[in-house]
Amino acid sequence: MKTIKGPAIFLAQFYGDKPPFNTIDGICQWASSLGYKGVQIPTWDVRYFDLEKVANDTVFANEYKAKINSYGLEITELSTHLQGQLIAVNPAYDKLFDGFAPDSCKNNPSERYKWAVQQLKWAAKASQNLGLNAHATFSGSLLWQMVYPWPQRPAGLVDEGFTELAKRWTPILNEFDNCGVDLCYEVHAGEDLHDGISYELFLDKVNQHPRACLLYDPSHFVLQCLDYVTYIDHYHERIKACHIKDAEFNPNGKQGVYGGYQNWVDRAGRFRSLGDGQVDFKKVFSKLAHYDFPGWAVLEWECCYKKQEDGAREGVEFIKNHIIRVTDKAFDDFAGVQQDEEFNKKVLGI
Repeated sequence: MKTIKGPAIFLAQFYGDKPPFNTIDGICQWASSLGYKGVQIPTWDVRYFDLEKVANDTVFANEYKAKINSYGLEITELSTHLQGQLIAVNPAYDKLFDGFAPDSCKNNPSERYKWAVQQLKWAAKASQNLGLNAHATFSGSLLWQMVYPWPQRPAGLVDEGFTELAKRWTPILNEFDNCGVDLCYEVHAGEDLHDGISYELFLDKVNQHPRACLLYDPSHFVLQCLDYVTYIDHYHERIKACHIKDAEFNPNGKQGVYGGYQNWVDRAGRFRSLGDGQVDFKKVFSKLAHYDFPGWAVLEWECCYKKQEDGAREGVEFIKNHIIRVTDKAFDDFAGVQQDEEFNKKVLGI
C-alpha cells in the first residue's frame, strides 16, 4: 500500500493582483513557505500558465516544471474546470457561462464549444509533457436545470442528454487515453455528473471508458446529504484525484438543501475551512488509505467566513495531521512463526 501524497493546494482561489499572488513564482514561494509539497494549477489564466505553449513545446514544459520544482513543489494535476464547464452548456446558462470564455467566443455557443474542446485536448498533451497522470475538470451540464422533476421531464429526455454529453466527451477522453492521462471529473452541483448515479449514467454512455475517472471532494456530498465515505467504497477504482474541502449542512425550519436563494453565509449548506465543518476526515483518509489511493491530498479553499490565507495556513497542518503513513507490517508480527508447510500440516493435524 502507498501513503497518500501531500499536502498540496489548488491555486485557483489564491490568484490575485497583489504580491505574492500575482505571479506563479510568488504564489509558489508562498505555498512552499507554508509547507505545501504540491500545487494543482488552473490553466485558464495565461499569467500563471500558458496551456497552448506547454502542450506544444516540450522544452518550455520542462522549463515550467523545473520552475515549480525549484520551490520544492510538484505539480499534482492541471485543472480545466472552467473550460470543461463549456463542453456542455444549456442555453438557459449561455450568458452566465460566457464569462468563462474568451471575448472571441462570447455570444457564439458553437465557437465557445470548439474553443473548449481544443483547451481540453491541449490539457491532455500538456499533462503528458509535464509527466502527470491525472487531470481535473468539470463535465458541464445540459440537464441541471431539470434536476428536480417539475415540470415533469419528457420521456427520454435524460437519456438523450447523457447521450449527447458522452458524444461530446468521448473524443476528449480518447485524447487523454492517447496521452496516458486519467480525466477526473469533479462530481459537483451544477454539473450533469453531480452524484454517483449520474456518474454511472455517463459511464454507461461512454462505454465504461477507462479514462473517465473521478476527482473526489466530500464537501459537495455533505451539501447533498450523500454518504461521502461509502461513496469511496463504490468508486475507489475510479478516484484518481482528490480535493480536501470542508462543509456543513444545518437545516432549520425555514430552509434545507435548496438554500432559499440565500448567499453562502446564510445557507443551510455552506463550505468551510478545514476543521470548521462537518466532514469526518479521519474516516475519509482511512478509507482512501484502505483502497491505496494513488494521488495527492489537495486543499481547496472555499469558506463563507475565513480569509483564504488563514485557511491555507491552517489547512497544510490539518492535512499533514490526517495523512496516514501506511505501515509495512502487521502489529502482531512479533507473535508470528516462520512460514513452513510441514509445520502448518502439523498444526492442522493432517
